[in-house]
Amino acid sequence: MIVTKMDKLSLEERVRGALWGGLCGDAFCLGSHWIYSLYEISQTFPEGIAGFETPAPGHYHHGKRSGDFTHYGDAALVMLTSVAGLGHFEAADFGARLLKLMIEEKYSGYRDHATQGMIHNYQTYLENNPGVPFDYQQGADDDQPATVTHLAPVVAAHLDDDDLLDILATATRVCQNNARAIAFTQAAGLILRNLLRGSTPESAVAEARKIMVPRDTSWSEVNKRMKVACAARMLDATEATMLFGQSCPLYSSFTAALHTMLLCQDDFTRAIRATASAGGDSAGRAAMIGSWLGAYLGVKAIPEAWRKRLAAHDRIEADVERIVSGLPSVE
Repeated sequence: MIVTKMDKLSLEERVRGALWGGLCGDAFCLGSHWIYSLYEISQTFPEGIAGFETPAPGHYHHGKRSGDFTHYGDAALVMLTSVAGLGHFEAADFGARLLKLMIEEKYSGYRDHATQGMIHNYQTYLENNPGVPFDYQQGADDDQPATVTHLAPVVAAHLDDDDLLDILATATRVCQNNARAIAFTQAAGLILRNLLRGSTPESAVAEARKIMVPRDTSWSEVNKRMKVACAARMLDATEATMLFGQSCPLYSSFTAALHTMLLCQDDFTRAIRATASAGGDSAGRAAMIGSWLGAYLGVKAIPEAWRKRLAAHDRIEADVERIVSGLPSVE
């Protein structure tokens, strides 16, 4: 679906789009995630990446099936349920739920650096502080797309809160106690908030950049990355991703995702397909792009068939509608 400037979307449609969009983006890339060689992608998917492929033997996500999530999406689903249940973000609730999922032996997904570090820090704390409650603010020293891929429920629930930046920092520290990760997460959250409020992608980024003033090193870096993403619009998604970097660190992944969102801003499916075809950490980028463009274009821009392919569809739908029901009335 291509959206025109004449379309007028409600906040409810935008929130639904943001919540479904990030999850669909992640699941779309499950079978092609972390393939860095464009030649290998062309050989493995000669007809192009169709999306929702079941991971092949030897793949990082082997054992998962079409419609499942990567580890990013698994955490995002936990966040969605946590926020839907409470009506707001709470570090202890989300952190406890996520640790329970990731520590249990039955979890068959990939545990990335952020997850492993979070688990290690949690277990070390319990050993050294018996009987003292854990604050769920001691995540890994990690600057990859752990938190930016599950932001949408947090931003939706705290859309009008003056302390949104502080809430985003708290949400980040659950998995990532890292200044760079916090700064990039705050930028991603500001962009998402602006899109939910009806800004165009260009305006959403410009408004975020005004707030992300270079008052410290981390914010200065993020501001520069937003600037270069905006300046590279003459490049297609693959060219820009190769330039900015296909890898996980937010310095690369956030910048490439932002570029693709701006480049393909009127077509949700084109954007997700484009970032998938660029290889590398495609699921991380697609989750960011999916939330941003879902917020901008609304839920109807996301193919219904994609939403129905998600293995957790019914749970997601129930949680999304609980969050939407708690939104303030909008004329």
